[in-house]
Amino acid sequence: MTGIPVISGKELCKILRRAGYITDHQTGSYIILRNKKYPYRRLSVPNHKELAKGTFRAVLRHAGLSLEEFIELMKK
Repeated sequence: MTGIPVISGKELCKILRRAGYITDHQTGSYIILRNKKYPYRRLSVPNHKELAKGTFRAVLRHAGLSLEEFIELMKK
């Protein structure tokens, strides 16, 4: 199993777009994403240079992605 990547908020949003999320708006330092298929599913991603490991994992959990699925999306 690979380790958790160090990633910024903008990079995370870019990869989540490949999973079907679109940028809805930004409030302060938080980027709000919505899922195209399920519009009620909303993610808040902090626009930081480096996301904390717990924050990164929480966003993945709310997005319904495993770490392995996320790494596959990174490779695309």
